[in-house]
Amino acid sequence: MMGLDDGAPRAPGTAMMRGMMCRCPKCGQGRMFSAYLKVADHCDRCGEDLHHQRADDAPPYVTIMIVGHIVVPLLVLVEEVYRPDVWIHLAIFLPLTLLLSLALLPPIKGALVGLQWALRMHGFDPRSPEHEPIPQAARPKAP
Repeated sequence: MMGLDDGAPRAPGTAMMRGMMCRCPKCGQGRMFSAYLKVADHCDRCGEDLHHQRADDAPPYVTIMIVGHIVVPLLVLVEEVYRPDVWIHLAIFLPLTLLLSLALLPPIKGALVGLQWALRMHGFDPRSPEHEPIPQAARPKAP
């Protein structure tokens, strides 16, 4: 789908910000995801191939780190100031942890895919041996 890559430098910060907005790291307009965490094969606006991404387990790890750094200090602060019963902690911090995790996961994955695109990792460089013109799932199967 993608046109020829001129090899010009790609700004990682811009690509990551576009990814955090769940938009194509190249044009910033097309949708990056076809479902909650399913990266689209290509941008519906500029045609940039996005199927090369290999975010794998990195987004959940980063999400856990960020959510942990938000929830744990709040939990300790509430415990030290108010000393509520355990059920109150559970009623507050379990939903908070779940909601923060679900809300942060797509933007974090988008930012990581944007970084991979900007650095031409995992086949985002057409001159790379990792480059695949079409996704393996869409390839015809040999008999």
